[in-house]
Amino acid sequence: MKSSNTHKGAAILILLFSTIFLVITGRFLYIQSTAEIEGVNLNEWAEEARTSSYSLDADRGNIYDKNGMLLAYDRPTYKIYAVVDPEYSRSEEEPEHVTNPEETASVLAPLLNMEESNIEERITEAQEEGRFQVEFGSDGRNLSQEQKEEIEDQELPGVDFEEESKRYYPNGTFASHIIGFARNEDGHITGVSGVEQQMEDYLREEKGEISYERDKYGTKLLNPNEVLQEPDDGEDVHLSIDQKIQTFLEDAMATVDEQYEPEKIMAAVMDPKTGEVVALGNRPSYNPNDLGEVDNWYNDIIADSFEPGSTMKMFTWASAIEDGVYNGDDTFESGSYEVSGTTIRDHNREGWGDISYDEGFERSSNVAAAKLGYEMVGPEKYRKYLSDFHLDQKSGIDLPNEGEGSILYDYPIEQVTTAFGQGTTTTPLQLMTAATAIANDGKMMRPYTLSKVTSSENGEIINEKEPEVIDEPISADTASKMRDLLGRVVSGENGTGAPFELNDYSLGGKTGTAQIPKEGGGYLTGKENHIFSFLGMAPVEDPELLMYVAVKQPKLDDTETGSEPVSYILKSVMENSLHYLDINPDQNDDQEVEEIEMKDYEGEKTSEAEEELKENFNKVTVIGDGDEVTAALPEGGTNQLSDQRVLLVTDEPKMPDITGWSLRDVQKLAEHFDLQIEAMGDGYVDQQSIKEGSEIKEEGYLVVELSTPE
Repeated sequence: MKSSNTHKGAAILILLFSTIFLVITGRFLYIQSTAEIEGVNLNEWAEEARTSSYSLDADRGNIYDKNGMLLAYDRPTYKIYAVVDPEYSRSEEEPEHVTNPEETASVLAPLLNMEESNIEERITEAQEEGRFQVEFGSDGRNLSQEQKEEIEDQELPGVDFEEESKRYYPNGTFASHIIGFARNEDGHITGVSGVEQQMEDYLREEKGEISYERDKYGTKLLNPNEVLQEPDDGEDVHLSIDQKIQTFLEDAMATVDEQYEPEKIMAAVMDPKTGEVVALGNRPSYNPNDLGEVDNWYNDIIADSFEPGSTMKMFTWASAIEDGVYNGDDTFESGSYEVSGTTIRDHNREGWGDISYDEGFERSSNVAAAKLGYEMVGPEKYRKYLSDFHLDQKSGIDLPNEGEGSILYDYPIEQVTTAFGQGTTTTPLQLMTAATAIANDGKMMRPYTLSKVTSSENGEIINEKEPEVIDEPISADTASKMRDLLGRVVSGENGTGAPFELNDYSLGGKTGTAQIPKEGGGYLTGKENHIFSFLGMAPVEDPELLMYVAVKQPKLDDTETGSEPVSYILKSVMENSLHYLDINPDQNDDQEVEEIEMKDYEGEKTSEAEEELKENFNKVTVIGDGDEVTAALPEGGTNQLSDQRVLLVTDEPKMPDITGWSLRDVQKLAEHFDLQIEAMGDGYVDQQSIKEGSEIKEEGYLVVELSTPE
């Protein structure tokens, strides 16, 4: 017979289990109806767990030279990884994870240049720790397309790749101090120096993102709730640098660097009429694709300041001419000059006796410079001229980290030495900027390297640089007289610039030999311990190019002078560049060239326009067989030289024979018809990819091979 306690215990248990059941059932019904646990929405949690987000790559803007040559762009590279989680594989027959770490390591080791044991250890550790995948450090990154394909051919289960962008500079050290470099930081390629840094706001890309729901194998569901944010590529930047002239400069600097082993080389070429920097380079340089050991990060020609030496004298003479106190036939006693108890001497110590001031400029007389600046113009006025030439301020070039010199002018001795380029310091770019006033009839131009910014999407111009006159320190008449004096320095009987004379073009300029200060005061001694420089322009009557070259502490033979490495660079670059630009040689006395104003021939009969043009121009080319003119190049209303090629485009254009054309003429044709050009070699065209008489298709591709005439 059961006791009452037994019945009571059973009743309590039934009640307890019933309560638990009701609580669980109620909780279940609550969760089912509300889809929430402890405030967490299960539907949202499941959706989040099923959702994957991936970034969508965007490209940083490209950098081009003035003719469309690609100088910097994003190139895809690959990062290798290995999936080690067995649950990722859908079947044992076709595994999608690493099944054999030892075999995988054996195959990958030689392809990644890694130790086999290192790879195997990484994979097994990841498996033991329950990780999904493993990467292989720096050895597994920046793989090329060829390396990726070679690894894929091995068909290793679980091995896969992720694409990454890397900034690439196809020409290596070419113009590296202008272009600069960019590197990948936090998933973005970011500019660090040069144009890459200066134009970051335009070049920078914005990655996109896509998210969707997927199963555990990564397959998108039928209703994936996809969200897409489109990537935004950076804009394209076009430089004023001309690839051909820059190549002339790079080659010449490389030759001097190898032969003379100088401490530094600085050189730049500018169009003095616009301020465009068409070439600029330094040695030592660096390859932005390989930033291992870099000897020189700085763009010395815009950042480094030092005593300019005798190149400063062109501004002293220009100041005296502008001030109305200069008579080149007046004479002075050369040799020495006393100021405040200090004796200033000419570079040959004893001078040349009683000579004219014009001859003093040819011979680069320190005494003549001292008398002009200190006595004739006067310290106060001369100091103002230095400011007018902007030698006490930055040029404002559109590159980062521009430096500036310092005008030392507190005491009489400093006022005197500044007149011939000692004590006071400037950057090479400050000198070039000031010299544009002499080359450009008194108008001083702001230097620039950034020509325009275009949309990477449709090529539309977003921002375009216009030439800017920043001052007019001298008159056109003074500038003309100075160019005559500069020409005498090179071609005159007593000129110090004789080693710089060109074959086909007149050159005007000024040599400079700057002393190098040493620690503790004073200057270094010895003929090699100088900065040898030249600042010149050509053709001297109407300069098309302005160039500065400086070579610091070259290793010279006993018979060599500092002008030899400098003149090699200047002569090579100037001569080749002027020919490349199809500038008329002015050293040939038999050749008569006139300046003629072009008229607008659009709509006129082809035969009549051709006949009229041939009366004035030596080279007239008709483009096609049409009866009516649709365009004449150059355009009407512009002044052109009679030896320049004129193109007459008809309403039925056909490809002409361009053999013997300069690259500049080819570019005129290409620009009109929107052709892409690839040029190989130097000199003039001897082969063309589009045959004579063929149809000219807009946005077509033209390859020309050039050679230098014998």
